Amino acid sequence: MPPPDDLVARAAAGDQVAFREVYRQHAGRVYALCLRLTGDASDAEERTQDVFVRLWDKLRSFRGESAFSSWLHRLAVNVVLNERRTTGRRERRVAPVEDPGSLEQNRGNPTEGLSIDLERAIAQLPDGAREVFVLFDIEGYGHGEIAQLTGIAEGTSKAQLFRARRLLREKLER
Repeated sequence: MPPPDDLVARAAAGDQVAFREVYRQHAGRVYALCLRLTGDASDAEERTQDVFVRLWDKLRSFRGESAFSSWLHRLAVNVVLNERRTTGRRERRVAPVEDPGSLEQNRGNPTEGLSIDLERAIAQLPDGAREVFVLFDIEGYGHGEIAQLTGIAEGTSKAQLFRARRLLREKLER
Protein backbone atom coordinates (compact mmCIF):
# COMPACT_ATOMS: atom_id res chain seq x y z
CA MET A 1 0.00 0.00 0.00
CA PRO A 2 1.40 3.45 -0.92
CA PRO A 3 2.07 6.06 1.79
CA PRO A 4 -1.09 8.02 2.69
CA ASP A 5 0.25 11.30 1.25
CA ASP A 6 0.93 9.57 -2.09
CA LEU A 7 -2.53 7.99 -1.97
CA VAL A 8 -4.22 11.34 -1.34
CA ALA A 9 -2.12 13.00 -4.06
CA ARG A 10 -3.06 10.28 -6.54
CA ALA A 11 -6.75 10.58 -5.60
CA ALA A 12 -6.53 14.38 -5.97
CA ALA A 13 -5.09 13.84 -9.46
CA GLY A 14 -8.22 11.88 -10.39
CA ASP A 15 -7.04 8.30 -9.73
CA GLN A 16 -10.29 6.48 -8.93
CA VAL A 17 -8.53 3.42 -7.49
CA ALA A 18 -6.67 5.66 -5.05
CA PHE A 19 -9.91 7.48 -4.19
CA ARG A 20 -11.63 4.12 -3.45
CA GLU A 21 -8.76 3.30 -1.07
CA VAL A 22 -9.12 6.70 0.63
CA TYR A 23 -12.84 5.95 0.99
CA ARG A 24 -12.13 2.48 2.40
CA GLN A 25 -9.69 3.88 4.95
CA HIS A 26 -11.84 6.77 6.15
CA ALA A 27 -15.52 5.90 5.60
CA GLY A 28 -15.97 4.26 9.02
CA ARG A 29 -14.72 7.26 10.97
CA VAL A 30 -16.68 9.69 8.79
CA TYR A 31 -19.85 7.64 9.29
CA ALA A 32 -19.32 7.53 13.09
CA LEU A 33 -18.93 11.32 13.17
CA CYS A 34 -22.01 11.82 10.98
CA LEU A 35 -24.01 9.44 13.19
CA ARG A 36 -23.04 11.34 16.32
CA LEU A 37 -23.95 14.66 14.73
CA THR A 38 -27.25 13.57 13.14
CA GLY A 39 -28.42 11.02 15.68
CA ASP A 40 -29.96 8.93 12.89
CA ALA A 41 -28.35 6.00 11.03
CA SER A 42 -30.04 6.67 7.71
CA ASP A 43 -29.16 10.40 7.81
CA ALA A 44 -25.60 9.46 8.77
CA GLU A 45 -25.32 7.14 5.76
CA GLU A 46 -26.58 9.89 3.45
CA ARG A 47 -24.26 12.49 4.96
CA THR A 48 -21.30 10.08 4.70
CA GLN A 49 -21.97 9.69 0.99
CA ASP A 50 -22.35 13.47 0.69
CA VAL A 51 -18.98 13.93 2.39
CA PHE A 52 -17.23 11.67 -0.11
CA VAL A 53 -18.98 13.26 -3.08
CA ARG A 54 -17.86 16.63 -1.76
CA LEU A 55 -14.38 15.21 -1.12
CA TRP A 56 -14.07 14.15 -4.78
CA ASP A 57 -14.83 17.76 -5.80
CA LYS A 58 -12.63 19.43 -3.15
CA LEU A 59 -9.68 17.05 -2.86
CA ARG A 60 -7.56 19.18 -5.19
CA SER A 61 -7.83 22.04 -2.68
CA PHE A 62 -6.17 19.97 0.09
CA ARG A 63 -2.81 21.67 0.61
CA GLY A 64 -1.39 19.34 3.24
CA GLU A 65 -1.08 22.09 5.88
CA SER A 66 -2.79 19.74 8.34
CA ALA A 67 -3.24 16.00 8.50
CA PHE A 68 -5.57 14.72 5.79
CA SER A 69 -7.76 13.03 8.42
CA SER A 70 -8.20 16.39 10.22
CA TRP A 71 -9.09 18.12 6.97
CA LEU A 72 -11.59 15.37 6.08
CA HIS A 73 -13.04 15.54 9.59
CA ARG A 74 -13.65 19.28 9.21
CA LEU A 75 -15.21 18.69 5.77
CA ALA A 76 -17.58 16.10 7.30
CA VAL A 77 -18.64 18.46 10.10
CA ASN A 78 -19.30 21.21 7.55
CA VAL A 79 -21.33 18.90 5.29
CA VAL A 80 -23.57 17.80 8.17
CA LEU A 81 -24.07 21.32 9.51
CA ASN A 82 -24.67 22.79 6.05
CA GLU A 83 -27.26 20.12 5.30
CA ARG A 84 -29.09 20.97 8.50
CA ARG A 85 -28.98 24.70 7.73
CA THR A 86 -30.13 24.41 4.12
CA THR A 87 -32.98 21.99 4.71
CA GLY A 88 -34.14 23.45 8.00
CA ARG A 89 -35.02 19.97 9.19
CA ARG A 90 -35.40 19.50 12.87
CA GLU A 91 -35.34 16.30 14.85
CA ARG A 92 -38.80 14.87 15.41
CA ARG A 93 -39.95 15.41 18.97
CA VAL A 94 -42.32 12.44 18.95
CA ALA A 95 -41.38 9.17 17.29
CA PRO A 96 -44.20 6.78 16.35
CA VAL A 97 -44.07 3.46 18.14
CA GLU A 98 -45.61 0.26 16.78
CA ASP A 99 -46.31 -1.13 20.27
CA PRO A 100 -47.34 1.63 22.70
CA GLY A 101 -47.27 -0.95 25.50
CA SER A 102 -43.51 -1.18 25.10
CA LEU A 103 -43.24 2.33 26.56
CA GLU A 104 -44.80 1.29 29.86
CA GLN A 105 -42.42 0.80 32.75
CA ASN A 106 -41.52 -2.84 33.36
CA ARG A 107 -42.92 -3.85 36.75
CA GLY A 108 -41.43 -7.37 36.74
CA ASN A 109 -37.65 -7.06 37.03
CA PRO A 110 -36.67 -3.66 38.46
CA THR A 111 -33.20 -3.73 36.90
CA GLU A 112 -34.39 -4.73 33.42
CA GLY A 113 -34.21 -1.83 31.01
CA LEU A 114 -32.11 0.36 33.30
CA SER A 115 -28.97 0.13 31.24
CA ILE A 116 -28.79 2.85 28.63
CA ASP A 117 -26.76 3.00 25.47
CA LEU A 118 -24.78 6.24 25.57
CA GLU A 119 -24.84 6.58 21.78
CA ARG A 120 -28.63 6.25 21.83
CA ALA A 121 -28.87 8.83 24.63
CA ILE A 122 -26.72 11.25 22.62
CA ALA A 123 -28.87 10.63 19.54
CA GLN A 124 -31.97 11.58 21.54
CA LEU A 125 -30.64 15.00 22.47
CA PRO A 126 -32.21 18.01 20.73
CA ASP A 127 -30.26 19.00 17.58
CA GLY A 128 -28.42 22.03 18.95
CA ALA A 129 -27.45 20.37 22.22
CA ARG A 130 -26.30 17.21 20.42
CA GLU A 131 -24.21 19.16 17.89
CA VAL A 132 -22.41 21.16 20.57
CA PHE A 133 -21.93 18.11 22.82
CA VAL A 134 -20.42 16.03 20.01
CA LEU A 135 -18.22 18.84 18.73
CA PHE A 136 -16.99 19.90 22.19
CA ASP A 137 -16.87 16.76 24.36
CA ILE A 138 -16.24 14.11 21.71
CA GLU A 139 -14.41 15.87 18.90
CA GLY A 140 -12.52 18.43 21.00
CA TYR A 141 -13.55 21.69 19.31
CA GLY A 142 -13.54 24.88 21.38
CA HIS A 143 -16.60 27.06 21.85
CA GLY A 144 -15.20 29.69 19.45
CA GLU A 145 -14.74 27.08 16.71
CA ILE A 146 -18.21 25.65 17.36
CA ALA A 147 -19.70 29.14 17.15
CA GLN A 148 -18.04 29.67 13.76
CA LEU A 149 -19.05 26.24 12.42
CA THR A 150 -22.67 26.38 13.52
CA GLY A 151 -23.35 30.11 13.24
CA ILE A 152 -24.28 30.54 16.91
CA ALA A 153 -22.79 32.74 19.63
CA GLU A 154 -20.11 31.34 21.96
CA GLY A 155 -22.49 31.83 24.88
CA THR A 156 -25.12 29.79 23.08
CA SER A 157 -22.56 27.04 22.54
CA LYS A 158 -21.78 27.00 26.26
CA ALA A 159 -25.48 26.96 27.15
CA GLN A 160 -26.17 24.12 24.72
CA LEU A 161 -23.28 22.10 26.17
CA PHE A 162 -24.62 22.64 29.70
CA ARG A 163 -28.10 21.60 28.50
CA ALA A 164 -26.77 18.49 26.74
CA ARG A 165 -24.79 17.37 29.79
CA ARG A 166 -27.80 17.93 32.07
CA LEU A 167 -30.10 15.95 29.76
CA LEU A 168 -27.60 13.10 29.47
CA ARG A 169 -27.13 13.02 33.24
CA GLU A 170 -30.91 12.81 33.69
CA LYS A 171 -31.16 9.95 31.18
CA LEU A 172 -28.30 8.06 32.83
CA GLU A 173 -29.71 8.48 36.35
CA ARG A 174 -33.04 6.89 35.42
